[in-house]
Parts: sequence; C-alpha cells; structure tokens
Amino acid sequence: MASHRKPKRRALTGATARTAATFVIAGAGAASALTDTGHAAPKPAPEQVKSKVDALYQQAEQATQKYDAAKTLAGAERGELAVLQDELAHRTQQINESRDRLGTVAAAQYRSGDPAPAMRLLLSSRPDQYLEQAGMLQRAGRSQAATLGGLTTQERQAQALRDQASRKLTTLQATEHELAVSRQTVTAELDHARELLGQLPPSQAATSRPAAPHTPVAAHPAPVALPVHAPNSRAAQAVAFAHAQLGKPYVWGATGPNSYDCSGLTQAAWSAAGVSLPRTTYSQINAGARISQDQLQPGDLVFFYSSISHVGLYIGDGQMIHAPHPGAPVRVSPVSEMPFAGATRPA
Repeated sequence: MASHRKPKRRALTGATARTAATFVIAGAGAASALTDTGHAAPKPAPEQVKSKVDALYQQAEQATQKYDAAKTLAGAERGELAVLQDELAHRTQQINESRDRLGTVAAAQYRSGDPAPAMRLLLSSRPDQYLEQAGMLQRAGRSQAATLGGLTTQERQAQALRDQASRKLTTLQATEHELAVSRQTVTAELDHARELLGQLPPSQAATSRPAAPHTPVAAHPAPVALPVHAPNSRAAQAVAFAHAQLGKPYVWGATGPNSYDCSGLTQAAWSAAGVSLPRTTYSQINAGARISQDQLQPGDLVFFYSSISHVGLYIGDGQMIHAPHPGAPVRVSPVSEMPFAGATRPA
C-alpha cells in the first residue's frame, strides 16, 4: 500500500528570500503611491485661482460699502453728539448761574435774620416738588420766583439733554462696532486674495479683470480737451476729474485725493462738478434718474452685481473709469467686464 506523503516545502535560500522581499516591498510601495495619488488634491488651475480671487474682491467690495456707510453714519452721529454735549454744557452753566444768584440772596437774608420761606426752597433737592407742596411760589418775590421757575425748567431741559446724549452715545457705539466688523471682513477677504495670488507665477498673478489701455492726462483738464462728448458741462467736469485720477491706487474706504475706492471716486468726480452724491453704491444708485444701459451717456454712473457693490463712471463707447480693487489702480475698463446691474444720471 503506497503511502501518501505531503511534499516538503523548499526552504528559501538567502538570495531567493531577498528577491521575494524586494518584490513585496516594491509592490507595497507601488500600492502606496497609487493610494496617495488617488487622494492628493489636484493643484488648482490659474483660471480657478483668478476666479476665486475675483469672488473675494467682490465680497470685499460689499464689505467696503458697508464700511463706508458705517463710517459716514458714525461721523454724523459724532457730530450730533458733540452738539448735544455743547448744549448740555451751556444749560449746566445757566443752572450754576441761577443757583449762584439765589445763593447770594439767601446769604444776605440769613445775615439779616431767619431766611424767608422762599430761600429755604433753595435748600430743597426737589425745588419743583417743594413749590407744589408748600405753595411758596406765590409768596416769593417776583425776581426770586422767576429765577426759581427758570432753574426748574433748566434742570428738566438739562436732564432731557443728558438722556438724549446717552441714547446717541449708545447708537454711536453700535455703529462703531459695525464699522470694526466691516473692517475685519474686508481685511480678511483681501488677505485671502493675496494668499491665492501668491500661489501663481508672477506672469499669471494678474486678476481676470483686464485693464484697458489708457493715457493719463493732466490734473483737472478742460472739458473741451477730453476725448468724449458729455451731454452737459457738469457731466463733462465729472469725466474730466475722473480722467485726472487715472493711475491712482485703490484703497478701500478712501475718497481721495491720492487714492480711492469705487464709490469714493464717483463721489469725488461729481463733487468736482458741484453735485453732492452719497457715499455708498447702495445710495448712489438712487441719487439720480435711473436709465437703461442703451441710454448711457458720459458722466452716468454704472453699477454692477446684484448686490450693487461696484460703481464706475461711464465715459462713452462702452467704457468707464473706475477704481477696481486693491492692486489695480484707477483705470479705463469696458462696462461689459462685470455683470451690469443698473445706471443713474446724477445731473
């Protein structure tokens, strides 16, 4: 009967073992490389980076307009608070003068004997209440009664001013908080945009909004020297001023004369023409007659994006002068480079 024995396994020699190990390590390395390649995030294309940067600039522009609005409001509120504080100081001086006059009369009467009831009124912490309860006003002299009545009125007015100033201060503090938040938002968006641009080669670091060629002209040129035909003298002056700003840097929150943001430029241009525009794009779009894109004339304000976060000054032939964003100076660009949202004719 034949015995069935299992064949013996051959032991691996040193050379064979090393060869096998080499294949195992190589296979594992290849598998690992495939796995890493499968999970590695692809590097974004320059066009994707530029698109993201443009989106960040748009978000920064929205925050900039909120910053501009809060800054304007805070300035007005500070002015109102200063007026209230000046008025309160004036009222306080009047009260002190009234008290001094009453004190002089009371001292004289005290030296001559028992103070009159009207003078005891001066010692009361609530002159109006004392007068009502004791009926002293009729027994006081005419001059003293007028002084006491005036003192009571002045104290009520002073307290009303204190209350009003306190409310105004609370409002101002809320506005300044909004101002700080908008400032942080703008700064964060612009920092992120700069980081993304830093990932691109220098030759591709420009944003996707191209600059149209332009030739800077002398400051405040005469309207007749402009290469456009404005419909009236004020529009011509606004366009002339905008031309004189070509090449100046964009700085968010700036209104000139050395730098501008988008609404700061249009505000300054029309101010040079004698027309006062509000500070932000949200307000400027309502600061004149609304017109359609096919009705545009030099001097009109053109607005972009559904959020109305950017504005330029139309100069004809489908072109505008605007302050685009940080890193891009005031320049001439086609109106078609951004989503058109509306137009306004200030004059």
